[in-house]
Amino acid sequence: MDFIKGEVLLFNKPYGWTSFQLVNKIRFTIKHERKINNIKVGHAGTLDPLATGLVIICTGLETKNIENYQNLVKEYIATFRLGATTPSFDLETEADGNFPYDHVNEAMLKEVLKLYTGEIVQEPPAFSAKFVNGVRAYIYARKGKDIKLSGKKITIQVLEVLNFNLPYFTMRIVCSKGTYIRALARDIGKSLQSGAHLTDLKRQGIGDFRLENAITIEEFERNLVFL
Repeated sequence: MDFIKGEVLLFNKPYGWTSFQLVNKIRFTIKHERKINNIKVGHAGTLDPLATGLVIICTGLETKNIENYQNLVKEYIATFRLGATTPSFDLETEADGNFPYDHVNEAMLKEVLKLYTGEIVQEPPAFSAKFVNGVRAYIYARKGKDIKLSGKKITIQVLEVLNFNLPYFTMRIVCSKGTYIRALARDIGKSLQSGAHLTDLKRQGIGDFRLENAITIEEFERNLVFL
């Protein structure tokens, strides 16, 4: 492989890692194993630390094309819990509200999902990497400061219920760049006159790139000498 000329690498990001940590690990491994003093490495789309799945990593001259990969459609498998919210709308923070959910059935959920299919305006969650006055929104949020983020147009192509077993339900989601699945949990919960948060998220695809073709960090480290 020619990392300087440019490679497109598919990784299965582990739970708890940031996309930035993954980039740093890959950069260090390439520099150390290939004795390259300076190598550009970047990711084509952030994945939350508590999410797993596909991350595209570009090296060398291929980093110039990162935006092309960022703009591709994303596919996720997401599990939500009804009846409770957290400030981050995932498991990063503790529950801060409990709500009834016994009135919700699968038919009701599927009807609500129609509201979020197609082109919609979504308000990013407070716990996000969006900049507010030059500071990441999540920094304000972690300090308990109230912030309001402007809504952004996104497109959700598919919201398919894969499993419904209250208080949990699992969906396959196909959506555009910029879609926050945690914000979707927030909004679906409200529309069901309850509350919800994300409990598990896996990115299955980015455009035609698939998770099943991705490798782990350990596999990359182990095989680099043979690439």
